Amino acid sequence: MPGPLDGYTVLDLTQVVSGPLAAMLFADQGADVIKVEPLVGMGDMTRLPAFMKGGISAFYLNNNRGKRSIAIDVTTDAGKAVLFEMASQVDIVMQNFRPGAVERMGIGYEAVSAANPGVVCCSISGFGTDGPYAERPVLDPVIQGLTGMVSRQLNPEVPFPDLVRNLIADKSTALTVTQAITAALLVKEKTGAGQHVEVPMLDAAMYFFWPDGMMDKTLTDDDASPGFLLSSVYSLTEASDGKFVYFVASDAMRHALYDALEHPEWKEDERFATMAAMTNPENFQAIGALLAEAFRELTVEEVLTRLVAHDVPCGPILDADQAIADPQVVHNETLVTWQHPTAGTVRQPRPAARFSVTPAAVAESGSVKGGDTDDVLAQFGKSADEIAALRESGAVG
Repeated sequence: MPGPLDGYTVLDLTQVVSGPLAAMLFADQGADVIKVEPLVGMGDMTRLPAFMKGGISAFYLNNNRGKRSIAIDVTTDAGKAVLFEMASQVDIVMQNFRPGAVERMGIGYEAVSAANPGVVCCSISGFGTDGPYAERPVLDPVIQGLTGMVSRQLNPEVPFPDLVRNLIADKSTALTVTQAITAALLVKEKTGAGQHVEVPMLDAAMYFFWPDGMMDKTLTDDDASPGFLLSSVYSLTEASDGKFVYFVASDAMRHALYDALEHPEWKEDERFATMAAMTNPENFQAIGALLAEAFRELTVEEVLTRLVAHDVPCGPILDADQAIADPQVVHNETLVTWQHPTAGTVRQPRPAARFSVTPAAVAESGSVKGGDTDDVLAQFGKSADEIAALRESGAVG
């Protein structure tokens, strides 16, 4: 059965992660996604030859599966004309060039919407279309630094902040983009009108980080009560033979933790009995020392067995191979494998959202740069002779 976005066509002009991952989610949900890559060079930066087989890299597949690729030289008039013709016929156009670039190419929102009033155009930028940083290049770690994320990654045992070692700004932007475009499509269904959606990575990442990361910057009056940030209490816990993770977020969980460690008397101590009491730094430090001592008397297996039995959120620290084989991951069929004609066996996560009527599925394909140029041009009405002429001119490849 087709996915929920079956029948929609997406023109994906984006590169790296923030745009491509968003467009890949559309492909997984059934949309026809056409990826446009430059004719000169290797194409999307994610095609770098790391973890590669058969001309296809893992990084590329993890952000671009299910798309068809067309290579266009947009520095030529013929190439620009092809791109505009495609943009004027699709439902969605996505791009993450620097501000002003698509306007100079002749495929900005004003030009495209004049030819296609129902089009939804999405422009992803690092900082926005104007302002002091607008013209700067940007990648994920820069955004992490600017939003305060890096400053919050401070482990008391390692006295300096660090990056989140993951493309968290790019990927949070990608999820923002898919939600925003889908919302714009709902407006289009109601009114017939398209619109221009702009998503600065800086804003998307700040929105994503704020709920827990900036609690201390939310209530600005001086008489707001004190508290603690998750960044100050999130840490691995030591047992006698290794580390594990646990967290309690309510009085009931905290009492269950005390019972699991066979110290029910802590529930009666007003310093430790409630989450409200834990906002007092002295109380927090005192119970922390007691808990640390209790955990060090047990092995990881013993701790987890006790915590699970008392319904306390907890888990082991798995490495990558263990995570793939975890029983719940296996049960959920979180990961799927499929066969690529040149890259061989591919393992990837399937879409997390489960639709009861229009199920989404892994779009089992991945194209080399320009691998679908002829098919795509034919879809947009080009004859075989016209396609040959465009190839001969160097406009497409």
